[in-house]
Amino acid sequence: MTSSSGTQFQNVRAILFDLDGTLVDSAPDLAAAADKMRTDRGLSSYPAERYRPMVGAGARGMLGIAFGMQPDHSDYALMREEFFSNYEQRLTLQTYAFDGIPALLQELAGRRLAWGVVTNKSERFAIPLTQAMPIFASAGAVVGGDSTPHAKPHPEPLFEAARRLGVAPARCVYVGDDERDIVAGLAAGMYTVAAAYGYLGSNADIAQWGAHQVIHAPEELLQWLPNAQA
Repeated sequence: MTSSSGTQFQNVRAILFDLDGTLVDSAPDLAAAADKMRTDRGLSSYPAERYRPMVGAGARGMLGIAFGMQPDHSDYALMREEFFSNYEQRLTLQTYAFDGIPALLQELAGRRLAWGVVTNKSERFAIPLTQAMPIFASAGAVVGGDSTPHAKPHPEPLFEAARRLGVAPARCVYVGDDERDIVAGLAAGMYTVAAAYGYLGSNADIAQWGAHQVIHAPEELLQWLPNAQA
């Protein structure tokens, strides 16, 4: 990780973000979708915080917490679809932008920097979620986990977002809260920023990810970015 001060990413023209755990806190809705499966079966409800550490793992993580179920279980596919259905009905009921994100995005516009989203969330959820939340109105690209033949940590979704924004990958920054985000960003030849305020996961060692920078709040990103472009 580079520790120099002042603007580091001088040639950047676009910022790409992971979605869950980076731009928005979707843990309450994801947890509720899984927990409903428990209560529908007469099981006790779990507190949302019990689910939060595994939110980054999606359905696999939520079903693992709710039922101790792994993908090799014979009922996993059916249970996953039930979870998806529950989640689809409450995509933005309790999902909100992290503190500082709206102001950050506004500042990016002021600096004439394009921005977009690259998430492993499938388009089934990523598109309606981002369409429902006003902060995404200025996003130049929303690339889901199934928008290309590959999902992160493969770099192809990042390449696709760069193409949609019309910016060379080498002039992009990718910000994410999971090691696979940094792996994907580095593979794409982008600058990378690890969001330490995100979900991370219980065993994350963010210092070992190899990101160019680590931020502990969204607004910290601004110190590394160029000012308004002509």
